[in-house]
Amino acid sequence: MKVIYLQDVKGSGKKGEMKNVADGYARNMLLPKGLAVEATPENINKLNGQKASAQHKIDMDVKAANEAAAAVKGKQVVIKAKAGSNDRLFGSVTSAHVAEALDAQFGVKIDKKKITLSTDIKNFGSYKATIKFYTGISETIDVEVIEG
Repeated sequence: MKVIYLQDVKGSGKKGEMKNVADGYARNMLLPKGLAVEATPENINKLNGQKASAQHKIDMDVKAANEAAAAVKGKQVVIKAKAGSNDRLFGSVTSAHVAEALDAQFGVKIDKKKITLSTDIKNFGSYKATIKFYTGISETIDVEVIEG
């Protein structure tokens, strides 16, 4: 019997996979527990539609990531910070500060977890930050910390 797996089944198949299995295994194990459905033409079309939808979502995410990367490419983010003696900052500039500055200066919303600073920013000056938009899509920007 040909079945389409709805969940991963150890040693048997992965979710979304279509396989031939023994009739008894399908009738007594997979179908009653909701782990698989019979591979009827209707279910096959439904599976193909789900795969196409998932691929479309990935394509849209990649497109959005490329647009965001192009928007910040070669840009310099200026962050104003207060300092104490010896030009040391009160606290430090974090990736959250960089994310806020990117949104305010360029209108690009980026999650702070996707921003990696080259070093801890505890003094005034220029630094580098890498933003990972999507798998394989990243961009490096300059971060300028000035007194404000």
